[in-house]
Amino acid sequence: MTAFRPDIDASRAFRDALGQFATGVTVVTTQTLHGPLGITANSFASVSLDPPLVLWSPARASKRFAAFEAASHYAIHILSDAQVHICNRFTRDGFDFSGIDWSASEAGVPLLAGALARFECTRHAAHDGGDHLIIVGHVERVAKSDGAPLVFAQGGLRPLGPPD
Repeated sequence: MTAFRPDIDASRAFRDALGQFATGVTVVTTQTLHGPLGITANSFASVSLDPPLVLWSPARASKRFAAFEAASHYAIHILSDAQVHICNRFTRDGFDFSGIDWSASEAGVPLLAGALARFECTRHAAHDGGDHLIIVGHVERVAKSDGAPLVFAQGGLRPLGPPD
């Protein structure tokens, strides 16, 4: 094991060390003045069961940051291992919903079909997170289905088979 200080000169090594922790893959969606918007994110976590709170953290450097920073309603979709194409789509272009099965929630938020779980949220709080913003959402509605999750670890997407 190699130890180092996570300063600017070791930013790649720090990122690689963080990549040792496997995370699920989500797409967060919201409605904007320019239409539906999505972004792929792996910075998702549960915060509280009572009240039901979750968080995610968009990067301030993202071209989509301002829209998500301002969003009062959004949905977080946990992707299945069959949704790599959706993951890849929203890493490249947040406004390209062509060929993707989706509908609008009561609040107008795009809801993607086929996700393993979906959390429809209203913004509860936001906190400074350095080069990211930590957005805490109050979960208003949940949908869940069965399947295997898409996982991100060590710099790449990995399928994770269903439990035995």
